[in-house]
Amino acid sequence: MFCPTPAGLSAAAPGLIHDVTRLLDRALQGRRPTGVDRVGLAYVGHFRQRSQALVRFAGRWVLFSQADSRRLFDWLLSPDGRQARRIRNLVGKAYVLNWRLPAPGSFLLNTGHSGLDRADHAERVRRYRLRSLYFLHDLIPLAFPEYGRPGEAERHGRRLATMLGAHGLIVNSAATGRALEAHAARLGRAVPNWIAAHLAAPGFPQPAAERPLPEPYFVVLGTIEPRKNHLLLLNLWRQLADEHIRPMPRLVVIGQRGWECEQVVDMLERCAALDSIVLELPGCDDAKLATWLHHAQALLFPSFAEGFGIPLVEALASGTPVVASDLPVFRELAGEVPDYLDPLDGAGWRQAVLDYAADHGPRRTAQLVRMADWQAPTWQAHFDRVEAFLAQCSG
Repeated sequence: MFCPTPAGLSAAAPGLIHDVTRLLDRALQGRRPTGVDRVGLAYVGHFRQRSQALVRFAGRWVLFSQADSRRLFDWLLSPDGRQARRIRNLVGKAYVLNWRLPAPGSFLLNTGHSGLDRADHAERVRRYRLRSLYFLHDLIPLAFPEYGRPGEAERHGRRLATMLGAHGLIVNSAATGRALEAHAARLGRAVPNWIAAHLAAPGFPQPAAERPLPEPYFVVLGTIEPRKNHLLLLNLWRQLADEHIRPMPRLVVIGQRGWECEQVVDMLERCAALDSIVLELPGCDDAKLATWLHHAQALLFPSFAEGFGIPLVEALASGTPVVASDLPVFRELAGEVPDYLDPLDGAGWRQAVLDYAADHGPRRTAQLVRMADWQAPTWQAHFDRVEAFLAQCSG
C-alpha cells in the first residue's frame, strides 16, 4: 500500500535510482551470483557513486539515503557474512523510519527482471513520475516454455508487458533485441528505444600453471537445466566409455543443479560407466574456474537457446576453444571462431570431442588460429554505450 510522505520530508533530488532487491535477497541468502546477478553487480559498481539504492520490501519501495546506499552497494560488491546482520538491520531501520520518495524525473534502473511481473509496478512508476530503464536478458521463458518452471512463461509475459512501457531498454545482444521486436509485433505493441550492449566476462584471476587433471578434459559450464542440453553430453560420454576410447577424455560439469533436471542427476549419481570419467563441480570460485577453463581442450556449449552466452565469452577470453550450438547470438558474439553444431547432432558432437581431444589436432589448432583476431567485449565498451543511451533518454 502506498504511504504518503510524512510532514517535513520531501522527495530526493532527481538522479538515478537502482533497484537492488534481487541482488540483496540472494546475497543475504548466501547464494552464488548467477549470470543475471553478475550483470547487476557490474551496474552497481559502475553507478555506485551516482545512484541511490531502492529495495522493495513488504509492500513498500524503500529508497535509501546516499550514505546508506554506499554501505549497501559496498556490501553487495564484497559480501561479508559477518556483516549480514548489520545489513538486515539497515534495511529494517529504513523500512520503519525512512519515508523518502523518489524525485520526479529520476531514472529507475532494474537489471534483474525482479518485480516487473507485479501488477502494481508500472503504476508505482507512473505515480512517482519516474523514467524506467530496464535490462532485458532474454525471452526464453516465452519462446521455450518447456524449459522453464511451471508458470514462468506467464510471469515473463507480464515482465515484458511492463518493459514495453519503459522509457528505455538495454538488451545484451542484437539477437535479444530482434526477439523483443518480434514479440511486440505479435502483441501490436510499440517497442521503447533500446540499445544492445554486449556483456564482458568476469576479470578472472591468473589461472594456475598446473593442470587440474593430467588427462585431456572438456568443460560444460552453466546451471544444470534441460535447456543447457547436458543430457546429450552425458550420453555421448557413456557411449565413449562403452567403446573403450583411449585415451579417454574427461568431462567436467561446472554449475549448480537447477530445475527439472532429474534425468541428468540420475546419470550423474547412478550411472556407473560415468563414475571415473565425468566430474561434477557444483561450486567453483573464479580462481578455480579460470584454471579449469584455461587447461580444457574446449568448452562444450550445446544449449538449445541462449539470450547471450557468457561461458562462450569466458572461454574465448581465456584462450580456450569452443564447440557450440549454432545459435544466432553465438555468431553475433564470436563470428566464425567456434565450431558450430546442431544441438541434436549427436554424431557431430562425438566427432568434435574426438577431434579436440588432441592438443595439436588440426581442428583444434585451426580454431586457435581463428581466435587470434577475436576481441573480447569489455565493460568499458558496454558502459560507454549505456552512458550515451542514458544521455539520450535524459534529453
